Amino acid sequence: MKRKHLASATALMAAGALALSACGEAPEESGGGGEGGEGTDYLGCIVSDAGGWDDKSFNQSAAEGLEMAVEELGIDEARAESQSDSDFSPNVDSMVGQGCNMTMGVGFLLEDSIQQAAEANPDLHFGLIDSTFSDADGESTELENGKPIIFNTAEASFLAGYLAAGMSETGTVATFGGIQIPSVTIFMDGFADGVDEYNADNDEDVSLLGWDKESQEGSFSGDFDNQSQGQALTEQFISQDADIIMPVAGPVGLGAASAAQDEEGTKIIWVDSDGYESTDYGDIILTSVMKEISNAVKDTIAEDVNGNFSAEPYVGTLENEGVGLAPYHDFEGEVPEELDSKVQELREQIISGELTVESPSSP
Repeated sequence: MKRKHLASATALMAAGALALSACGEAPEESGGGGEGGEGTDYLGCIVSDAGGWDDKSFNQSAAEGLEMAVEELGIDEARAESQSDSDFSPNVDSMVGQGCNMTMGVGFLLEDSIQQAAEANPDLHFGLIDSTFSDADGESTELENGKPIIFNTAEASFLAGYLAAGMSETGTVATFGGIQIPSVTIFMDGFADGVDEYNADNDEDVSLLGWDKESQEGSFSGDFDNQSQGQALTEQFISQDADIIMPVAGPVGLGAASAAQDEEGTKIIWVDSDGYESTDYGDIILTSVMKEISNAVKDTIAEDVNGNFSAEPYVGTLENEGVGLAPYHDFEGEVPEELDSKVQELREQIISGELTVESPSSP
Protein backbone atom coordinates (compact mmCIF):
# COMPACT_ATOMS: atom_id res chain seq x y z
CA MET A 1 0.00 0.00 0.00
CA LYS A 2 1.29 3.46 -0.79
CA ARG A 3 -0.05 6.98 -0.96
CA LYS A 4 0.83 9.38 -3.72
CA HIS A 5 -0.27 12.75 -5.04
CA LEU A 6 -3.15 12.71 -7.48
CA ALA A 7 -1.09 14.44 -10.15
CA SER A 8 1.25 11.46 -10.37
CA ALA A 9 -1.34 8.76 -9.80
CA THR A 10 -1.32 5.67 -11.94
CA ALA A 11 -4.19 3.27 -11.42
CA LEU A 12 -3.15 -0.21 -10.37
CA MET A 13 -5.00 -2.83 -12.33
CA ALA A 14 -4.78 -5.97 -10.24
CA ALA A 15 -6.12 -9.35 -11.18
CA GLY A 16 -7.40 -11.48 -8.36
CA ALA A 17 -8.78 -14.88 -8.70
CA LEU A 18 -10.70 -16.80 -6.09
CA ALA A 19 -10.59 -20.36 -7.35
CA LEU A 20 -12.60 -23.18 -5.90
CA SER A 21 -11.28 -26.72 -6.28
CA ALA A 22 -13.24 -28.97 -8.56
CA CYS A 23 -16.44 -31.02 -9.05
CA GLY A 24 -18.45 -33.16 -12.59
CA GLU A 25 -21.84 -34.00 -13.64
CA ALA A 26 -23.23 -34.46 -17.09
CA PRO A 27 -23.84 -31.11 -18.80
CA GLU A 28 -27.31 -29.67 -18.52
CA GLU A 29 -28.88 -27.71 -21.36
CA SER A 30 -31.90 -25.44 -21.36
CA GLY A 31 -33.65 -23.27 -23.88
CA GLY A 32 -33.56 -19.49 -24.05
CA GLY A 33 -36.03 -17.05 -25.50
CA GLY A 34 -36.45 -14.91 -22.40
CA GLU A 35 -38.05 -11.50 -22.17
CA GLY A 36 -34.92 -9.81 -23.52
CA GLY A 37 -35.51 -10.96 -27.09
CA GLU A 38 -37.15 -13.34 -29.51
CA GLY A 39 -34.36 -15.88 -29.25
CA THR A 40 -31.12 -16.26 -31.14
CA ASP A 41 -29.03 -19.08 -32.51
CA TYR A 42 -26.46 -18.80 -29.74
CA LEU A 43 -25.38 -21.27 -27.07
CA GLY A 44 -23.66 -19.90 -23.97
CA CYS A 45 -21.96 -22.46 -21.76
CA ILE A 46 -20.26 -22.60 -18.37
CA VAL A 47 -18.15 -25.12 -16.45
CA SER A 48 -18.01 -24.96 -12.65
CA ASP A 49 -15.22 -25.40 -10.19
CA ALA A 50 -15.90 -26.98 -6.76
CA GLY A 51 -18.88 -26.17 -4.62
CA GLY A 52 -21.50 -26.52 -7.33
CA TRP A 53 -23.97 -23.97 -8.59
CA ASP A 54 -25.45 -23.49 -5.13
CA ASP A 55 -22.18 -22.67 -3.32
CA LYS A 56 -23.47 -19.27 -2.04
CA SER A 57 -20.39 -17.74 -3.60
CA PHE A 58 -18.30 -17.97 -6.74
CA ASN A 59 -19.93 -20.57 -8.97
CA GLN A 60 -23.40 -19.39 -8.04
CA SER A 61 -22.61 -15.82 -9.08
CA ALA A 62 -21.28 -16.99 -12.45
CA ALA A 63 -24.33 -19.18 -13.04
CA GLU A 64 -26.62 -16.25 -12.22
CA GLY A 65 -24.82 -14.21 -14.87
CA LEU A 66 -25.54 -16.89 -17.46
CA GLU A 67 -29.18 -16.96 -16.34
CA MET A 68 -29.37 -13.19 -16.84
CA ALA A 69 -27.99 -13.60 -20.36
CA VAL A 70 -30.57 -16.28 -21.16
CA GLU A 71 -33.41 -14.09 -19.90
CA GLU A 72 -32.30 -10.81 -21.41
CA LEU A 73 -30.78 -12.01 -24.70
CA GLY A 74 -32.94 -15.03 -25.50
CA ILE A 75 -29.98 -17.39 -25.89
CA ASP A 76 -29.67 -21.07 -25.05
CA GLU A 77 -27.41 -22.33 -22.26
CA ALA A 78 -25.54 -25.46 -21.20
CA ARG A 79 -23.73 -26.12 -17.90
CA ALA A 80 -21.31 -28.73 -16.60
CA GLU A 81 -20.78 -29.09 -12.85
CA SER A 82 -17.36 -30.55 -12.03
CA GLN A 83 -16.85 -33.01 -9.19
CA SER A 84 -13.03 -33.03 -9.24
CA ASP A 85 -10.19 -31.45 -11.19
CA SER A 86 -10.14 -34.50 -13.45
CA ASP A 87 -13.55 -33.36 -14.72
CA PHE A 88 -12.38 -29.96 -15.96
CA SER A 89 -11.05 -30.95 -19.39
CA PRO A 90 -13.82 -33.48 -20.17
CA ASN A 91 -16.46 -30.92 -19.19
CA VAL A 92 -14.89 -28.19 -21.30
CA ASP A 93 -14.55 -30.63 -24.22
CA SER A 94 -18.21 -31.53 -23.81
CA MET A 95 -19.17 -27.88 -24.16
CA VAL A 96 -17.08 -27.60 -27.31
CA GLY A 97 -18.71 -30.76 -28.64
CA GLN A 98 -22.14 -29.22 -28.15
CA GLY A 99 -21.12 -26.28 -30.31
CA CYS A 100 -21.09 -23.63 -27.62
CA ASN A 101 -20.46 -20.19 -29.04
CA MET A 102 -18.79 -19.23 -25.78
CA THR A 103 -17.58 -21.52 -23.01
CA MET A 104 -16.65 -20.01 -19.65
CA GLY A 105 -14.59 -21.66 -16.96
CA VAL A 106 -15.23 -20.59 -13.37
CA GLY A 107 -11.97 -20.06 -11.58
CA PHE A 108 -8.20 -20.08 -11.58
CA LEU A 109 -7.99 -23.87 -11.61
CA LEU A 110 -9.76 -24.11 -14.99
CA GLU A 111 -7.10 -22.05 -16.77
CA ASP A 112 -5.31 -24.99 -18.40
CA SER A 113 -8.49 -26.66 -19.64
CA ILE A 114 -9.98 -23.46 -21.05
CA GLN A 115 -6.70 -22.39 -22.66
CA GLN A 116 -6.14 -25.77 -24.30
CA ALA A 117 -9.67 -25.76 -25.71
CA ALA A 118 -9.31 -22.19 -26.95
CA GLU A 119 -6.04 -22.96 -28.72
CA ALA A 120 -7.56 -26.06 -30.32
CA ASN A 121 -10.75 -24.28 -31.43
CA PRO A 122 -9.86 -20.84 -32.80
CA ASP A 123 -13.33 -20.44 -34.33
CA LEU A 124 -15.03 -20.55 -30.89
CA HIS A 125 -14.88 -18.07 -28.02
CA PHE A 126 -13.93 -18.76 -24.41
CA GLY A 127 -14.01 -16.91 -21.11
CA LEU A 128 -11.97 -17.49 -17.97
CA ILE A 129 -13.26 -16.06 -14.70
CA ASP A 130 -10.64 -14.85 -12.22
CA SER A 131 -7.50 -15.69 -14.15
CA THR A 132 -5.50 -14.68 -17.19
CA PHE A 133 -3.96 -17.06 -19.71
CA SER A 134 -0.29 -18.07 -19.48
CA ASP A 135 2.53 -18.97 -21.86
CA ALA A 136 5.00 -21.84 -21.40
CA ASP A 137 7.05 -19.72 -18.98
CA GLY A 138 4.05 -18.91 -16.82
CA GLU A 139 3.86 -15.32 -18.07
CA SER A 140 0.53 -13.73 -18.90
CA THR A 141 -0.39 -14.05 -22.57
CA GLU A 142 -3.33 -13.09 -24.79
CA LEU A 143 -5.47 -15.47 -26.83
CA GLU A 144 -7.43 -13.99 -29.73
CA ASN A 145 -10.49 -16.05 -28.81
CA GLY A 146 -10.16 -16.04 -24.99
CA LYS A 147 -11.31 -13.32 -22.60
CA PRO A 148 -10.06 -13.15 -18.99
CA ILE A 149 -12.58 -11.78 -16.48
CA ILE A 150 -10.58 -10.65 -13.46
CA PHE A 151 -11.07 -8.51 -10.36
CA ASN A 152 -8.93 -6.19 -8.24
CA THR A 153 -10.29 -7.51 -4.97
CA ALA A 154 -7.42 -5.98 -2.98
CA GLU A 155 -9.12 -2.59 -3.34
CA ALA A 156 -12.41 -3.64 -1.76
CA SER A 157 -10.68 -5.87 0.81
CA PHE A 158 -8.67 -2.85 1.96
CA LEU A 159 -11.94 -1.12 2.85
CA ALA A 160 -13.14 -4.28 4.61
CA GLY A 161 -9.95 -4.45 6.67
CA TYR A 162 -10.28 -0.83 7.73
CA LEU A 163 -13.93 -1.39 8.66
CA ALA A 164 -13.14 -4.58 10.58
CA ALA A 165 -10.40 -2.89 12.59
CA GLY A 166 -12.72 -0.01 13.41
CA MET A 167 -15.56 -2.31 14.45
CA SER A 168 -13.56 -4.82 16.50
CA GLU A 169 -14.32 -4.71 20.20
CA THR A 170 -11.43 -7.02 21.14
CA GLY A 171 -8.73 -5.36 19.06
CA THR A 172 -8.16 -8.58 17.11
CA VAL A 173 -9.45 -9.58 13.65
CA ALA A 174 -8.58 -12.53 11.41
CA THR A 175 -8.62 -13.91 7.89
CA PHE A 176 -7.83 -17.27 6.30
CA GLY A 177 -7.87 -18.77 2.83
CA GLY A 178 -8.83 -22.00 1.15
CA ILE A 179 -5.67 -22.68 -0.87
CA GLN A 180 -2.66 -20.37 -1.07
CA ILE A 181 -3.05 -19.14 -4.63
CA PRO A 182 -2.98 -15.56 -5.92
CA SER A 183 -6.74 -15.47 -6.34
CA VAL A 184 -7.08 -15.95 -2.59
CA THR A 185 -4.11 -14.08 -1.15
CA ILE A 186 -4.97 -10.87 -3.01
CA PHE A 187 -8.03 -10.58 -0.72
CA MET A 188 -5.88 -11.18 2.34
CA ASP A 189 -3.26 -8.64 1.26
CA GLY A 190 -5.85 -5.89 0.88
CA PHE A 191 -7.45 -6.80 4.20
CA ALA A 192 -4.07 -6.61 5.98
CA ASP A 193 -3.32 -3.21 4.48
CA GLY A 194 -6.72 -1.93 5.57
CA VAL A 195 -6.06 -2.97 9.17
CA ASP A 196 -2.64 -1.28 9.02
CA GLU A 197 -4.16 1.90 7.64
CA TYR A 198 -6.71 2.01 10.47
CA ASN A 199 -3.96 1.58 13.04
CA ALA A 200 -1.88 4.36 11.47
CA ASP A 201 -4.83 6.74 11.22
CA ASN A 202 -6.03 6.19 14.78
CA ASP A 203 -2.84 5.35 16.67
CA GLU A 204 -4.31 1.93 17.46
CA ASP A 205 -2.81 -1.55 17.51
CA VAL A 206 -5.52 -3.85 16.16
CA SER A 207 -3.97 -7.28 15.56
CA LEU A 208 -4.51 -9.41 12.47
CA LEU A 209 -4.43 -13.19 12.79
CA GLY A 210 -4.15 -15.62 9.88
CA TRP A 211 -2.04 -13.64 7.44
CA ASP A 212 1.30 -11.85 7.29
CA LYS A 213 1.49 -9.84 4.09
CA GLU A 214 5.23 -9.22 4.28
CA SER A 215 6.16 -12.90 4.57
CA GLN A 216 3.15 -14.12 2.57
CA GLU A 217 2.47 -16.74 5.22
CA GLY A 218 -0.78 -17.53 6.97
CA SER A 219 -3.67 -19.90 7.64
CA PHE A 220 -5.35 -22.02 4.96
CA SER A 221 -7.96 -24.75 5.14
CA GLY A 222 -6.25 -26.71 2.36
CA ASP A 223 -9.24 -26.87 0.03
CA PHE A 224 -12.55 -25.18 -0.77
CA ASP A 225 -14.83 -28.00 0.34
CA ASN A 226 -14.17 -28.97 3.97
CA GLN A 227 -16.49 -26.81 6.05
CA SER A 228 -15.37 -28.51 9.27
CA GLN A 229 -11.85 -27.20 8.67
CA GLY A 230 -13.24 -23.68 8.29
CA GLN A 231 -15.09 -24.16 11.55
CA ALA A 232 -11.94 -25.38 13.32
CA LEU A 233 -9.82 -22.47 12.08
CA THR A 234 -12.46 -19.97 13.15
CA GLU A 235 -12.75 -21.54 16.59
CA GLN A 236 -8.98 -21.14 16.95
CA PHE A 237 -9.18 -17.48 15.98
CA ILE A 238 -12.03 -16.91 18.43
CA SER A 239 -9.98 -18.52 21.19
CA GLN A 240 -7.33 -15.89 20.43
CA ASP A 241 -9.92 -13.10 20.84
CA ALA A 242 -10.68 -12.43 17.17
CA ASP A 243 -14.20 -11.09 16.86
CA ILE A 244 -14.33 -10.29 13.09
CA ILE A 245 -13.16 -12.94 10.61
CA MET A 246 -12.93 -12.93 6.80
CA PRO A 247 -12.78 -16.42 5.25
CA VAL A 248 -11.61 -16.45 1.62
CA ALA A 249 -12.48 -20.05 0.96
CA GLY A 250 -15.78 -20.46 -0.88
CA PRO A 251 -18.10 -22.96 0.84
CA VAL A 252 -15.49 -23.49 3.59
CA GLY A 253 -16.59 -20.05 4.76
CA LEU A 254 -19.92 -21.55 5.75
CA GLY A 255 -18.09 -23.56 8.40
CA ALA A 256 -16.48 -20.34 9.61
CA ALA A 257 -19.87 -18.67 9.82
CA SER A 258 -21.28 -21.60 11.76
CA ALA A 259 -18.51 -21.28 14.36
CA ALA A 260 -18.94 -17.52 14.55
CA GLN A 261 -22.68 -17.83 15.07
CA ASP A 262 -22.02 -19.90 18.18
CA GLU A 263 -19.90 -17.14 19.74
CA GLU A 264 -21.84 -14.04 20.74
CA GLY A 265 -20.43 -10.84 19.28
CA THR A 266 -18.40 -12.52 16.52
CA LYS A 267 -18.94 -11.28 12.98
CA ILE A 268 -18.03 -12.54 9.52
CA ILE A 269 -16.99 -10.68 6.39
CA TRP A 270 -18.07 -12.72 3.36
CA VAL A 271 -16.43 -12.65 -0.08
CA ASP A 272 -17.48 -12.78 -3.75
CA SER A 273 -21.24 -12.38 -3.29
CA ASP A 274 -23.30 -10.48 -0.72
CA GLY A 275 -23.36 -13.11 1.99
CA TYR A 276 -26.31 -11.45 3.68
CA GLU A 277 -28.39 -12.35 0.62
CA SER A 278 -26.72 -15.63 -0.42
CA THR A 279 -26.23 -17.44 2.91
CA ASP A 280 -28.26 -18.23 6.02
CA TYR A 281 -25.86 -16.25 8.24
CA GLY A 282 -26.93 -12.71 7.40
CA ASP A 283 -27.37 -11.74 11.05
CA ILE A 284 -23.61 -12.08 11.69
CA ILE A 285 -22.28 -10.77 8.35
CA LEU A 286 -20.89 -7.27 8.79
CA THR A 287 -20.36 -6.76 5.06
CA SER A 288 -19.04 -8.63 2.02
CA VAL A 289 -16.18 -8.02 -0.39
CA MET A 290 -18.10 -8.43 -3.62
CA LYS A 291 -17.07 -9.24 -7.14
CA GLU A 292 -19.74 -8.41 -9.69
CA ILE A 293 -19.21 -11.72 -11.45
CA SER A 294 -22.82 -12.00 -12.63
CA ASN A 295 -22.80 -8.72 -14.51
CA ALA A 296 -19.37 -9.41 -15.99
CA VAL A 297 -20.52 -12.79 -17.31
CA LYS A 298 -23.73 -11.38 -18.74
CA ASP A 299 -21.99 -8.40 -20.35
CA THR A 300 -19.26 -10.57 -21.89
CA ILE A 301 -21.86 -12.86 -23.46
CA ALA A 302 -23.88 -9.87 -24.66
CA GLU A 303 -20.81 -8.44 -26.41
CA ASP A 304 -20.26 -11.77 -28.13
CA VAL A 305 -23.90 -12.12 -29.16
CA ASN A 306 -23.73 -8.66 -30.70
CA GLY A 307 -20.54 -9.46 -32.60
CA ASN A 308 -18.31 -7.35 -30.37
CA PHE A 309 -16.14 -10.02 -28.74
CA SER A 310 -12.84 -8.68 -27.42
CA ALA A 311 -9.92 -10.59 -25.95
CA GLU A 312 -8.98 -7.58 -23.83
CA PRO A 313 -9.26 -8.58 -20.15
CA TYR A 314 -12.16 -7.24 -18.14
CA VAL A 315 -10.75 -5.93 -14.85
CA GLY A 316 -13.26 -5.21 -12.09
CA THR A 317 -12.24 -2.29 -9.87
CA LEU A 318 -13.84 0.10 -7.41
CA GLU A 319 -13.89 2.69 -10.18
CA ASN A 320 -15.97 0.62 -12.60
CA GLU A 321 -17.94 -1.00 -9.74
CA GLY A 322 -16.63 -4.44 -10.62
CA VAL A 323 -15.71 -4.84 -6.95
CA GLY A 324 -17.06 -3.20 -3.82
CA LEU A 325 -18.40 -3.57 -0.31
CA ALA A 326 -21.93 -4.81 0.31
CA PRO A 327 -24.27 -2.80 2.57
CA TYR A 328 -23.94 -3.29 6.32
CA HIS A 329 -27.52 -4.60 6.44
CA ASP A 330 -28.36 -5.55 10.07
CA PHE A 331 -25.30 -3.62 11.29
CA GLU A 332 -26.27 -0.40 9.52
CA GLY A 333 -27.08 1.30 12.80
CA GLU A 334 -24.01 -0.04 14.59
CA VAL A 335 -21.27 1.25 12.28
CA PRO A 336 -20.30 4.71 13.60
CA GLU A 337 -20.95 7.51 11.12
CA GLU A 338 -17.35 8.68 11.42
CA LEU A 339 -16.02 5.22 10.55
CA ASP A 340 -18.35 4.81 7.58
CA SER A 341 -17.43 8.27 6.32
CA LYS A 342 -13.75 7.35 6.47
CA VAL A 343 -14.37 4.11 4.56
CA GLN A 344 -16.17 6.10 1.85
CA GLU A 345 -13.35 8.64 1.79
CA LEU A 346 -10.78 5.88 1.31
CA ARG A 347 -12.89 4.43 -1.49
CA GLU A 348 -12.78 7.75 -3.32
CA GLN A 349 -9.02 8.03 -2.75
CA ILE A 350 -8.49 4.60 -4.32
CA ILE A 351 -10.70 5.49 -7.28
CA SER A 352 -8.87 8.78 -7.85
CA GLY A 353 -5.44 7.17 -7.59
CA GLU A 354 -4.40 9.09 -4.50
CA LEU A 355 -4.27 5.79 -2.62
CA THR A 356 -3.00 2.61 -4.28
CA VAL A 357 -3.51 -0.82 -2.78
CA GLU A 358 -0.80 -3.23 -3.89
CA SER A 359 -0.44 -7.00 -3.65
CA PRO A 360 2.31 -9.43 -4.62
CA SER A 361 -0.50 -11.46 -6.19
CA SER A 362 -1.17 -8.73 -8.72
CA PRO A 363 0.34 -9.41 -12.17
